[in-house]
Parts: sequence; structure tokens; C-alpha cells
Amino acid sequence: MFVNKVEVLNMARAMAVHASARQGVIARNVANADTPGYRARDLTSFADVWDSQGTALRTTRAGHVGGTAQASVGLMPDRLHASPNGNSVSLEAEMVKAAETRQAHDMALAIYSSLSGNIRATLGRR
Repeated sequence: MFVNKVEVLNMARAMAVHASARQGVIARNVANADTPGYRARDLTSFADVWDSQGTALRTTRAGHVGGTAQASVGLMPDRLHASPNGNSVSLEAEMVKAAETRQAHDMALAIYSSLSGNIRATLGRR
């Protein structure tokens, strides 16, 4: 059981690092929102990065983390169409991505905090 908690702690750490890196990419996109010819960038999703390391995310039901059921997703602005100056940054889309990234970072910190508290309690250190 302790090994599973260490695996989850590793995943929470990786999730926090990914969220931090994505927030940097989003900030760079926003900073270049008026730069002619700039193309918006984004990172590969955390689930894809984690899967590429050989550790698949576990699902608990259909539709959870890329399962077979379709989840309802709001439409994002079409990033293929650039503005007349060739810039493809949509500030609205970047703000949505920033909010999603903050949620992912907060979730990683909550998981880490909860599990490290459990491990300390198991070892008798509060």
C-alpha cells in the first residue's frame, strides 16, 4: 500500500511540474498577443506525457480520462485562423487555459499535501 502512495506522490509532482511549465507557455503567448506573425503554442496534455513514460492513468468508469464515453466539451476558438497580422493568439482561449492549468496545479498540491500527511501519520510523525 505504501508503494501505491509513492507512485501517486510521483504523479502529483509530475503534474505540478507540467502545470508550471504550461503556465509559462501561456504567459509567453499572452505576452506576444500583439506580435505580428506569432503562433500560439501549448504543451502536450499531462495525460499524454504520463502515458508516454509507460505509466498509464487508471480509469474508474467509462468517459474518465479518455475512456470510451464522450464527455461534453465547450468549443474553443479556432486556432488555425490567424488575425490579419498573422498572430494566432486568442486572449480568451489563453485565459481559459490559464484557469485550467491553475486547477491542475492546485489539484496536484492537494494530492501531495494529503498523501504526505497520511504518510507522516503512518510513520508516527505529525
